[in-house]
Amino acid sequence: MVNCMPDLNFRMRRFRSQRGFSLIELLIVIAIILIILSIALPQMSKSRMHSQEMAAIAELHTINQAQVQYQSQFGQYATSLNQLGPPSAAGQNEGPAAAGLIPATLASGTASGYNFSVAQTPQGYSVTAVPKAFGSTGRRTFYSDQTNVVHENWGQDPATANSPELK
Repeated sequence: MVNCMPDLNFRMRRFRSQRGFSLIELLIVIAIILIILSIALPQMSKSRMHSQEMAAIAELHTINQAQVQYQSQFGQYATSLNQLGPPSAAGQNEGPAAAGLIPATLASGTASGYNFSVAQTPQGYSVTAVPKAFGSTGRRTFYSDQTNVVHENWGQDPATANSPELK
């Protein structure tokens, strides 16, 4: 008669050694992942904020170009973003009240994490861009006017014509 017990003991030892990871090993892996995330997330947030700032600058240039087109078509600068935007009602024709020169999202005053506004000035117009949530959607405010020069302010105060020019 053949003894099966030594074979059974070998299988039990082999089974125990292949059970998986210990609790300590799993905790170490989780700790490493958390350390990597704590380093990566702030960098991702800064990158997202920087891209929103760049998009806001591009939107300022879009508004400036639309203002030039509006002035050439209607003999004056638009006094609001709605005048530069598309008609709000279906079937309404484009005209001085809604020229259709910028997208509706920008005409609403909000785009790329920034709030935009247009104001009439004695020389022409001014455009400001302020982050929706300072420190989250942007760190800078922007200003531009009919000169098409973009000014920036590193802080919550809105940029003005006296703020440093964007380089």
